[in-house]
Amino acid sequence: MASRPLLYLDVDGPLNPYAANPNRRPEGYETHRMLPPSWIAQREGMGRVKPLRVWLNPTHGPALLTLADRFDLVWATTWEHDANTYIGPNIGLPELPVVEWQTTERFGPDGTFFKTAELVEHAAGRPFVWVDDDITERDRRYVERHHPAAALLRFVDPAVGLDGDDFEAIGAFGASIAAAA
Repeated sequence: MASRPLLYLDVDGPLNPYAANPNRRPEGYETHRMLPPSWIAQREGMGRVKPLRVWLNPTHGPALLTLADRFDLVWATTWEHDANTYIGPNIGLPELPVVEWQTTERFGPDGTFFKTAELVEHAAGRPFVWVDDDITERDRRYVERHHPAAALLRFVDPAVGLDGDDFEAIGAFGASIAAAA
């Protein structure tokens, strides 16, 4: 259904609370060591590449899947297709569509995060939720000016990751879109 809202998922921050105390894995998370090809390519010529430490909470996949009755889930991460290989299977998500970034330069138009304008373009007028740890007021203003449908830009603390409040806010947004349809 074309009018279903999109739920754009970032990995680092929302699903992998990378900024948590590095000596203490967050409660409920499991440690994974990963060597995705994109990570290796970024470090070409730097000698031995150490695996990434990624913390993932196995309850996030089922919680996100409960939202899939109201949202189309989409990876919106610099992991791009690697998210389907390394992240999704570890939290119980099926293969998801992926936003392929045209650029990963730090800033986009009007000082926004590089993802902002591309997500507005990708959404093509559909309502959306975007969970990320790089969302600012500039991004919110940009989306308000350039996106004709409802949008929820949900900042997720990269030291905490997605929590119950985030899932509640996403669910409430989805319910409001369904009620308005």
